[in-house]
Amino acid sequence: PREWLAQLPGEILTATHVALAPSDYPRQKIEELARLFASNTVTGSVVTGGAAQAWTDFRIHADGFSRFLIQDRSLRSRQAGRLIQRLCEIEQYRLLALLAFPLAQQYGQRLGRLDQSLSTLTSGIVGIDNLEDEQRALAELTGLAAEVEQISSSSSYRFSAAAAYYDIIQQRLADLREDRIQGVQTLHEFLERRLAPAMQTCRSVDQRIQALSTRVTRTSNLLRTRVDVSMEGQSRDLLKSMDKRASLQLRMQETVEGLSVVVLSYYLLGMVGYGLKAVKSAGVGVNVELGVGIAIPFVITTVFFAVRRLKRIAAH
Repeated sequence: PREWLAQLPGEILTATHVALAPSDYPRQKIEELARLFASNTVTGSVVTGGAAQAWTDFRIHADGFSRFLIQDRSLRSRQAGRLIQRLCEIEQYRLLALLAFPLAQQYGQRLGRLDQSLSTLTSGIVGIDNLEDEQRALAELTGLAAEVEQISSSSSYRFSAAAAYYDIIQQRLADLREDRIQGVQTLHEFLERRLAPAMQTCRSVDQRIQALSTRVTRTSNLLRTRVDVSMEGQSRDLLKSMDKRASLQLRMQETVEGLSVVVLSYYLLGMVGYGLKAVKSAGVGVNVELGVGIAIPFVITTVFFAVRRLKRIAAH
């Protein structure tokens, strides 16, 4: 009943009507069977080793249900139950597998755009000759990688599930043990013609996603290596420049130290000279020039070692 169906929690994914006609039910021609399926093209086959015939049109009808007709020939009760279960599972997993197809169509267009962007970016890397352009290209590549990863994370589960559902369908079709009815397409043939291309599209898109992700990763590693090498070169040049400046600064410092020794010695010798003059003025017989000359090596040596000691103390 529609009221009962509407009260069920959740969203209805599949709904199927299955009719099991008894073995004494009058045999019908294909044209008569088609009327049971709204005059749609029907598919069918002899199943379960000749114990029954199964018919369907694999369409959702106006009431929201798909339809299966089983014509019993010599089914046992358990065989009938397993046959109904397999047919319902084929329909259920067929619709579940097809949920991935719109996703494959949607992402197929985006993958084409991303592939073109990656090809353009990869071609442009060859002409890059400065660090700024390399960093800009790396930023663009990082954006591409993020978009590819977003596509992969949002589609991998659905594509993997579709592949698993398709494998289940193949197994259930094998369990039916179909034999052809003259002039009628079997269930397996119908699904191979209608479902297999959709599943192939999903597999193809999934493979394109993985291949594009691999290419982006490889290109990112290549470009990142170039950026690292360029930055190392700049760092090496900077260190060389700093070494030159440090060497120059050291030489200037040594020059200043030498001048400091001379200046300090000059002033100290001047003070020695003033002292000797003062002593001479006091009446002591002192040769000022001789005294200053004798003091020169002692003063210079004392100042030199004093400056060296102060420098050593400052360094520690």
